[in-house]
Amino acid sequence: MNGIRNSTKGLALLSELLLAANGNGASAVSCSLADLSEASCDELLALANSHHVVMRSFPALQQMTSAAGNFQVADWARSSVEAERTRIQRALSFLEGICHALEQAGQVIVIKSLDHYPDLGSDLDLYTNAQSDDVVAIMRDRFQAKLAERSWGDRLANKWNFIVPGLPELVEVHVGRLGQTGEQVAIAQSLIARARSTQLEKREFRVPAPEDRLMISTLQRMYRHFYIRLCDIVDNARLIESAAVDYLYLRSLARSAGLWDGLATYLLVVSDYVRMYRGEGLPLPDMVTSAARFGGDEVYFKRNFIRIPLLPHSAGLYASELTRLLLNGNIRSTLRLSLLPGLATAAALELKLTGSDKGIW
Repeated sequence: MNGIRNSTKGLALLSELLLAANGNGASAVSCSLADLSEASCDELLALANSHHVVMRSFPALQQMTSAAGNFQVADWARSSVEAERTRIQRALSFLEGICHALEQAGQVIVIKSLDHYPDLGSDLDLYTNAQSDDVVAIMRDRFQAKLAERSWGDRLANKWNFIVPGLPELVEVHVGRLGQTGEQVAIAQSLIARARSTQLEKREFRVPAPEDRLMISTLQRMYRHFYIRLCDIVDNARLIESAAVDYLYLRSLARSAGLWDGLATYLLVVSDYVRMYRGEGLPLPDMVTSAARFGGDEVYFKRNFIRIPLLPHSAGLYASELTRLLLNGNIRSTLRLSLLPGLATAAALELKLTGSDKGIW
């Protein structure tokens, strides 16, 4: 992999701070830190926020700019970290209370959001096996939350977004199903059965097992958004390097859900990206690399994210998922997933006409 096509200096700088610096200590940064201007700093912060990596990249940025004598930028980086830390601590305090309240109606797992720690996503994402009516009632009664407008995709996925007073982040609750159209039930069952506790900021949360984390990340990136953030690369690299992943279980679960090809491809793309900045990829087993349909050479940078080509790449992965669900006899899940092309077409049309696909996607 020779580099992400059409990448930016900002992406390269953040990538080196996150990957090369972490792997090699005082790594040379390709973008001149001494030349960072006020305008480029604002752009860099916006990019870091959109990739959920401020807490993992800006401390190194502060240290390097200070060493380079660029004390104005170093102070700015420190202030940015402090502001983000304050936001995260506030969000976690809300999240803890929300989880405890929803546990009155069922089991609650924090998905995606805490994978980025010490960073945090822009939403607070939860999965529960409680009933939807109970979730809505608890959020309204206990937190005076307002229900955000639901898109067609939200309704298919049985997903609810809540606006909580005093909390800038939306609370997104997946109820009983996962996947863009709610087609994945087996993964949801595994999620509940294998969840574990973790403690952050002296607060305890239930989070997915490593294999389920990889499955959920794959669903989000390869089958829903079709783009990858830097946080996904750092999160999954750390998970793989921890040697905590049971690949035999992961392959069995992913195959049953029709997601093995997409998951293997996703991990190879992540590994190839890491190789760009460390000189070597991740320690993936042969069962993963041999199943991948393409690697990092096929992705590109556009509109601030690392993009997965829709045709033929994502379309082929969708067809594999649909075929496997059908062969497994999951008729309801197959019917749900079969609605995705029409939903995507409607979303694309709405985006072109109005500039937003929020009501559909």
